[in-house]
Parts: sequence; structure tokens; C-alpha cells
Amino acid sequence: MKPSQTFHGIIPPMITPLNPDYSLDVEHTLLMVNHLLEGGVHGIFILGTTGESASLSSDVKSDLIRLVCRQVNGRVPVLVGITDCSFVESLDLAAIAAESGAAALVAAPPFYMNIGQEELAAYYGKLADEVSLPLFLYNMPSHTKIFIDTATVKSLSAHPNIIGIKDSSGDLDNFQSLCQAFKAHPEFKLFIGPEEILSQTLEMGGHGGVTGGANLFPELYVQAYDAFRSGEKSRLKGLQETILFLSKNIYQNQAYKSCYLKGLKAAMSFEGLCRGILAPPLFAYSEEEKKTLHEKYLLVKEKVMETVAH
Repeated sequence: MKPSQTFHGIIPPMITPLNPDYSLDVEHTLLMVNHLLEGGVHGIFILGTTGESASLSSDVKSDLIRLVCRQVNGRVPVLVGITDCSFVESLDLAAIAAESGAAALVAAPPFYMNIGQEELAAYYGKLADEVSLPLFLYNMPSHTKIFIDTATVKSLSAHPNIIGIKDSSGDLDNFQSLCQAFKAHPEFKLFIGPEEILSQTLEMGGHGGVTGGANLFPELYVQAYDAFRSGEKSRLKGLQETILFLSKNIYQNQAYKSCYLKGLKAAMSFEGLCRGILAPPLFAYSEEEKKTLHEKYLLVKEKVMETVAH
């Protein structure tokens, strides 16, 4: 069995619970891992965008990797984000992930230097050469300022240690292009980031979703994936509608560019899953903003509970 065959379904990009001094909140991290596993997720992705990886100290990152891998204890694959502008820092994280028992690595392009597709391909090839765990590419152009073209993905897929891609571009045409490019190579795994297009991308041929809302209600997203796998189209449609309702009411409040993370962590604090603390440069909603969100959250929770119960 090739390593990529173990990766499928709903793999939440886990939030990073933080203390007021921005150290790792161990208690809530353990609570989060158990919450996700009890929700039936197929894997856990740490140190991604939703995990605020670019804003965390190296100590928090290493502590998180070790703690999550130990708590999961092989029950599902743990994917570890190693994105960094420093190649050596990425290798250091990759080594910690490997020794901790992680299943795979995920790397977005380094996001400071101006690079093109040729340099990007060379970077990923060198990274894949030097890490011991299998590597997922991570297309996140809104944050990295570079788009990983389908032709580049296709070229890199020839590397034996590059096994898939997480596409967070939100571009359905791009995902369709990836599905067409790898139609004859299902061992190369294609995951979507934005949950708003989860059902469409599964129907295109995607292998699952790295969906932020699964931090909060993992069962909702797992049921959507299961409905797709079992061919229950009307069921999938209803679940996707609830996912869109969640997105509209939790992620799209106020005028902040960071309202997705503000809303998600605030909602999770309502459930006692974290303290709702964000790492600078982000900051949490004010008490008044949280009060407004809480009213919407109660409607979302009611709708989710109703949807998953049927």
C-alpha cells in the first residue's frame, strides 16, 4: 500500500489553542484532539493557516507537534505544516514531525521572496529530497502571493515523496484542472481547503476536505463525506447547505480581513474548546462583537444539530 492511500476524507486544519502569553494551551489542545477524534475525522492537520502557523514561536510549534502526535497515537494520520520562509526551519519542523510519529508533511510556498514556477518547482523538489515523510503541496495564493500551476503540480508529482496537494485557492476551475490532470493517477491525493465548495470538489474527483469548520462540528463534515461516498445526493445537498449557513454566520461578521479566524476561535470558545486567543498580529473580537456573534452561533448550532440528527 502506498502512503497516499491512507489519506482521504475530512482532515480538519486544527486551531492552535493559546494561553494569554501565546504559549501552547496544553489542556485545550488535548481537548481539541479528543473532540476531533470523537467526531470521526479521518486525519488531523496541524500548523496550517487555521492553526496560525506563521504567527507561532518555534517552541509552540514543536510542543504542538509532539503533543498532538502523542495524543492521537496513530489512530488517524497527523499531517504537519512545515511552511516557512527559511528552508532550514522547514527541515527542522519536518524532523520533529518524523520523530514524533506524524504521517505526512504539508508545505505552502515560502511567502516572502518573489519567485516563479521554475524556482518553486526547484524548491519543492529539494524539500522532498531532504525530508523523510511524504509531502503534500499546499496552494494558498491569497497568503503566499504565488499560485502553484497545474503544470507545476503535475511535474512535481513525479517525485516519489510528493503525494498530493491541498488546494485553498477557492478556484473551482483550477481544482477541475487538477482532477483532470490526475484522473489516471488516483494515488496522487487532491484535497480542497474552502468548505464552501466541498461537495462540488468531491463530485469532481477530490479525495476530501481540509475544512476549518470541522474544528467546531466535525460530525457535519464527516457526514457530508460519507453521504458522498454512499451516493446520497440529497443528503449531501442538505449537509452542504448547512455548511454554507455556518460559513455565512460564523466567518463573515464585521469588516476584518481576519474575520474567518476571529469567528471560528470565538465560536469554539463558546463551546469551551479554546480560550479564543489569537496570536499577533491578529486579535480576538471585542466583547460586544462576541455577543453579536453568539446570537448567530446559537442559530448555527441548532441547525447543525438538526442536520446531523437526520
